[in-house]
Amino acid sequence: MSDVTIPGGKIRAFVERIENIDSEIQQLNEQKKEVFAEAKGDGFDVKILKEIVKLRKQDEEERDERESMLDLYMRAMEQATPAEKTAKAA
Repeated sequence: MSDVTIPGGKIRAFVERIENIDSEIQQLNEQKKEVFAEAKGDGFDVKILKEIVKLRKQDEEERDERESMLDLYMRAMEQATPAEKTAKAA
């Protein structure tokens, strides 16, 4: 057997802190669900609200780049000839 001493009290403290944080996260997620439910009850589209939250997390440059790429792809798709569209679908 090894002479290594494991500080059980310190391990327990870390585990309990992690468990407390997990509990807080779960409570916050429940509150978030309640806010979305309230917004839905007021007639707002929850998917759009989630998209807005996602976009606001991005910096402006990242958001602009994403929108540019989306626009580029959409235009390319719309300009595809019928033969290109059916060949890609097959």
